[in-house]
Parts: sequence; structure tokens; C-alpha cells
Amino acid sequence: MLKKLLCIILLTQILFPTLSKAQDIALYTQINGRYDFTFIGNTLNPSENTNFSPTFLYTESSATLNLGINDRIERAYLYWAGSGPGDTDVKLNGVDMTPDILSTMVGTANNFTYFSAFKDITPFVQSTGNGVYTLSDLDLNSYVSTYISNATHFGGWAILVVYENPSLTLNQLNIYQGLEALSPNLPLGIIDNMTIQLDNLYLISNTGAKIGFIAWEGDRFIQVSERLTFTANATTNILSNTLNPSNNAFNGTNTETNSTNLYNMDLDVYSIENYIVPGTTSATVSLQSGQDYVMLNTVVTKLNSQLPDATIVVENPTSTCDSREVTIDYTVSNLNSTEVLQANTPITFYAGSTAIATTFTQNVIPIGGSENGTITLTIPITVPLNFTLTAIVDDTGNGTGIAPELNENNNSFQIEFELIVSPTFNTLENITTCNLGLTRGIFDFSEYSELVKTNPLHIVSFHETYNDAVQNINPILNTSNYEALTTPKEIFVRIDNGCFSITSFFLLTENCPPTVYNAVSPNGDGSNDTFFIDGLRDIFINFKLLIYNRWGKHLWTGNNDKPDWNGYVEEGVGSTIAPAGTYYYILYLNDPNYHEPLTGYLYINR
Repeated sequence: MLKKLLCIILLTQILFPTLSKAQDIALYTQINGRYDFTFIGNTLNPSENTNFSPTFLYTESSATLNLGINDRIERAYLYWAGSGPGDTDVKLNGVDMTPDILSTMVGTANNFTYFSAFKDITPFVQSTGNGVYTLSDLDLNSYVSTYISNATHFGGWAILVVYENPSLTLNQLNIYQGLEALSPNLPLGIIDNMTIQLDNLYLISNTGAKIGFIAWEGDRFIQVSERLTFTANATTNILSNTLNPSNNAFNGTNTETNSTNLYNMDLDVYSIENYIVPGTTSATVSLQSGQDYVMLNTVVTKLNSQLPDATIVVENPTSTCDSREVTIDYTVSNLNSTEVLQANTPITFYAGSTAIATTFTQNVIPIGGSENGTITLTIPITVPLNFTLTAIVDDTGNGTGIAPELNENNNSFQIEFELIVSPTFNTLENITTCNLGLTRGIFDFSEYSELVKTNPLHIVSFHETYNDAVQNINPILNTSNYEALTTPKEIFVRIDNGCFSITSFFLLTENCPPTVYNAVSPNGDGSNDTFFIDGLRDIFINFKLLIYNRWGKHLWTGNNDKPDWNGYVEEGVGSTIAPAGTYYYILYLNDPNYHEPLTGYLYINR
């Protein structure tokens, strides 16, 4: 925004506060189809600001939206701006509005702050439709006494309305927004400027081509090198119309209503039909000022560009275990476009940087339409298990397409993918424990669930049969105290990572040395009534036990088929009951691991 003061020579420093550049004007959105745009809005200034007037600002003002009967509202964006750091609580037709974006600029000469607020109000305007719109509760009067010193006290609001009409040509609307200032430097005549680049254009016709601006704080009586230019095909033209002279582009006007009293704000639209020709692919818009401060908020272009806009989305990638084939679903769309997408548009798929397959669209895809497809890709062995899968529509396989598009930078879609292979695992050793009889044993293999893993994320389960492991059913739950009724017993281990591997180990038993309890009291009390040897019966099934008295007389022979000795003397003379005293035994285990007999004594207590 530029400031003008009547006493220019004496008040130069007041007239030219330098504003910091911030919130660069950039493309906000692009809309393609049978669309056009208009502005409505109003100032809060009772008159154009000077360093002595006005002494107040309105807190509300109104404007009227009057679209045609066949115009359908597609988008609506509300902007309000003024002096100060920003009023973020306003009302539109009595409804509270708070900004989606608040942009500010600070004057470096006086540290004055200026703001612009933005809100998407599309549903609100769609439901309200034509009629009067009143913005209220925008009260900036507390700043007037300060900002009047350099005539930068202002306030205003605007609504950008994008509408569709079936009678319109197919157009491309580009909406650029931010908050930038044209801030000329001292001395006067040093021009400030900004340029906006318009790319990816492909005009089929220049019919109805136009450009519009929302700008704040322009002054009707300051017109020093203030200019709007449009450059296309190496030709630059100065934009002007009946309300906006070529040297005073920002002068408080609204070309949509032919208003000349939109004090300190501009809602201007210029025809560029004569400055652009079919086939144009790029253009620039440049703004300059040699004195007037101007804050540019929004730039809108409408160009008759008939082109498709191919995009692609990949979904549901699937593969089977230990396979390098991946099946994917994909959708090619032509949504934000102004022309159909022809059949046989190529689609290339990449694994990492390697092109692995090319297919083609099957049908003409209309504006706003899409086409679904499925393809199975074979991933080369040179591609790692983890890779980026990229699909690019309008790509012949070498990064080039076959047709121009509205947007050449949105043709690809990427997902991260991992081929799943059966997990590797560590070999598990067999486990051996003491034979508890008839090869029965108790085992603890709880640590094996971690020992078998090569990746801590693998899931491990134990099973008694191979089929249970394959089907992942009937897992062994008690791995720390597992009883095998007979051995050798094979335990199957399932290692799962989405795929699975199966390994196994054996549970084995061995005949451990028996334990002899040599105190016998055969009195029928149920305690030590017989000569008991733990770990003998049903383990050393061929054992032979001989009992002798102290003089070496053989008294009794036992084996696995006879009960334990209770002091009975076989073929005793006179008595068959062995008296209290010490006796001796010889135990032949008849086991290949125990060649020598075990010998010792026992004592009978009566």
C-alpha cells in the first residue's frame, strides 16, 4: 500500500513506511471446467484516507451478489483486511466468522502492522445464494488515531465467488493468494515490483480470458509509475480499462459494479483476450508502483484451456509368500480437467527406479470421470524386498508422455511395499531329560520361542504335529512344563511374519542314575515299608536286584515284574521274615550306559 500525504516534502518519512515482504503470493487452488468468477465487497472507509481524514471507520458495510439463474456456486472465499494486527472475530449476515489464514505485514519505518484474513465460506454462500451480504463487527477504530499520521487507516472486505454455468467455455481458473506489498523506496521514483508466473497453460481459445485482483490501500490520487502488465508469447501489454488508467491501477474501484468510491481497496477485473493467443503455454503478471503502497491479496486468472488432467491412485497391493509377483488395483482419473482423456494413455509402473511394466487406459475418460484397472507385476530379482512402487499415468516408460495436460506434475502415485518371504530361523537343538518311566519326560523349552527368531517381530508357536503347525491350530501353551508321554517326541515350531516357516526339534529321554533309599521299616505304616529305588522301575526294564545278608547268603531276587522287597526271604529256613539288621544289594541295570552293577547296603528296622 502506498501512502500519500499532502505535505510530501515535509512528511516524506511519514508518507513512505517500508513494509516487510511476507506471505508470498502463490497458487492456492486450480479449478477446471465451465467456470467463471466475480467479486463482491465493500470498504469501511467513509472517504479516501489522508493524514487528517476520515477520523473514523465504519464497523460494517454491505454488497450484493447477483448471479444468473443458471449459475451454480462452486467456491466462495471471504477476505477482510485493515490496519492493525487483525480483527479475527467478525460476522457475515450475523454469523460469526473466524479466519482460516491470518496474514500480517509490519512497516519497518514505523512498525505499523496491517493484516488480511481469509476464510473458505463455500457452504455458507451456497446456502445463502443471491442477495445482500453484510460484514459487521470489523471494528478498527482504535487504530485510527495512530495510523492517520501516515494515512494508512483503512478497512474493507471482499468475497471471491467461483460459479459454474453450462453455457461457459471450458476454462482453467487459477487462484493465487498471500499478502505482498508494493513498497517503493526513497527517494521517489525507485520502483517496487512483483511478478507472478503462470505455467502449464495450453490455450485453445482466448475467448473470455481475464484476470482479477483483490488489493488493499490503493489511493486514487497517487499515480506514480503504478502499473499492471501482462506478458505472453514475448509480448508485454499494460492492463487498463475505463475505471483503471494505465498509470493508476490501484485507485479504489470495483470493475464488477463500476464503482469509483471503493476507498482504499480494489476489486478489479481486466480482459486479456487481446494479449493471449491459442497455444500459449505460459505467461506472467507484473505489478509495479513508484509511490503508492499497495497490498496485493489475491489474483485470479480465467483462461480457456481445454486439456485433460490425468491422475492415478494405486490400492490394495497384494502378493503371496515367497513370490515376486504383486497384484494391484489402480484408478486413473480425469477430475480437474477441461477435456476428455483419450483411450490408450500409457501407464508405467516402477519398482524403485526400474520400469517393470506398461499398460494403457481402455476407454475415453470423460471430464470428472475415472477408470479402474488391475495388473499383476513381476518384481525383478535385482529389486530388494523393500521398495517404492510408483505408478505414472501418461508415461511411455522413459518419463515422457504422449499428450499435454493441464498439470504435468500430478501424474504419479507412490506406495512403499515389501515382498514377504518365509522367515529365516535359528536351528534348535534337541532337548534331553531324565526318563520318568516308559520314556516319559518333563521338558522346558520356553526359551526356544526367542532363540529360534532372527527377527524380534516374528511370532512363534509350538505344535505337536506338522499339520497343526501349518494350519496354526492347537498350539502348545505350557512350554515350561511340558509332559511328553513317550519319547522321542518331535515338536514343530511355526515362525510367522505374514508368511511362515516350520522347523522342529526332538524331546529325548535318557536313563539317569537311580536313587537308592536304604532305610526299610516293613511295619505296614505306609512309610518305607519296602526297599525303594527311585528312577528304576519302567526305566531300566531289564534290571536285576539281588539281596544278601551280612554272611553273604542270597535272600531275594527282584526285577521289573516283581514288587519291591519288603523283607521277605525266599526259601527261608525256619522264618521267611528277615530280622532287623544290615543287608547288602547288588543291582544289575543291564543298560549299555551302565556296565558295572551298583552295590550298597540297606538296613531293616523292625
